[in-house]
Amino acid sequence: MTEIAHGELWTAKELWTVKELFTYPNEYIYWSIQIVMYPFMTGLVAGAFVLSSLYHVFGVKQLKDMARFALVFSFALLFIAPLPIVLHLLQPFRGFYVFMTPHFTSAIAAFGVVFFAYGAIVASELWFIYRKHFVETALSLKEKHNKTPSEWVKYLIFRVLTLGAYDISEKALKTDEKAIKILAGIGIPVACFLHGYAGFIFGSVKANALWMTPLMPVIFIMSAVVSGIALCILTYIVAIEIRRFFASRKALPPGSFQSKEDTSGVDIHTIKTTSNYLLFFLILAVSLELLDLIFRGYTAVKAWDILRVVLYEKKLISLFVLQYGIGSLVPFVLLLMPRLTIKRAIVISVLVLLGVFMMRWNIVIGGQAFSLTFAGFMHYQLPIIPHNWDTFREGFFGALSIMIAPFILFWIFNKIFPVFDYKESH
Repeated sequence: MTEIAHGELWTAKELWTVKELFTYPNEYIYWSIQIVMYPFMTGLVAGAFVLSSLYHVFGVKQLKDMARFALVFSFALLFIAPLPIVLHLLQPFRGFYVFMTPHFTSAIAAFGVVFFAYGAIVASELWFIYRKHFVETALSLKEKHNKTPSEWVKYLIFRVLTLGAYDISEKALKTDEKAIKILAGIGIPVACFLHGYAGFIFGSVKANALWMTPLMPVIFIMSAVVSGIALCILTYIVAIEIRRFFASRKALPPGSFQSKEDTSGVDIHTIKTTSNYLLFFLILAVSLELLDLIFRGYTAVKAWDILRVVLYEKKLISLFVLQYGIGSLVPFVLLLMPRLTIKRAIVISVLVLLGVFMMRWNIVIGGQAFSLTFAGFMHYQLPIIPHNWDTFREGFFGALSIMIAPFILFWIFNKIFPVFDYKESH
């Protein structure tokens, strides 16, 4: 027996929950694509910051340029991370309540405290890294006569960004360097908690047998680091190759500094070092996921009978083929192969991102795939063509918009925090 019913959005007329066998009348796929995107995006934020901290805290010199790139990218991702939740709510402005009334009696409410703390840490670290750039830019524009309107705006922005601290002596820069290291060290656990709490929310749902596991927060954190590193590798390669393309055609904007990075392309040693850390965290993430799966099968609690059907039959393709096969095993083999190339690094990054996304999909959607009757199933049909606002924000193009937004923000932030042309003096 198969029945089709409308989804969680009570005002929507579109059909995306397919019911099979015996289910309750009020059971639907309540959490759809935006709730999949939410832990995925917050994971990218945490992963990118952890990658940047490998240089600032642990002194991995080969990751100096990648660390600066990852930190700015993490800052751009930070602004987009809450948007899936905001879009999912029927009254989006309620999403800001967790920021205006933060407390620790609820895991979601505590997100407001953690989010603002993490944002302050990243913003402060960026300020110390680029303070010298702010001062030099503000002073050079101040001395320039006959400024254009755009130069006046730029001067005012950078003058504000200096916060009145114009001392760029060697002693002051050394102090900045110490502050960067301290902030990066504090930021690592905060970034992990920022994403780990998403796993905590799922893992603490006692009514759902698939979500209820103490390993869920740790699994989320490990996969977050994997996805953040993979996205940084992919974006770093694409950004440098685009710059090299325009540099070769002499199409850079007038006055732009054409760095060595523009003409020589991607530094393969940076990519190899970053890929080694990707391999390390990938092994940890997959090991934890498989450990949790094996433990569930070994203990075989009451709900295991229906979970086994969901995992090994209903979600066979998305779990074992897409997540573990294409998204984990194939990148693992490619990373172990000698003489890593740029093209292979791109393929690895794309596949890893696919694997982590499918992990989020299988947890969020898979956790709603079985009825509380333990005798029925529900299948999710993602709306592709948006017929109205509801099917846009809860459909393919809504998720695509969330994925595109950080890159637009990163392009804007690069005007203030130059990732490629800025040469640190410390």
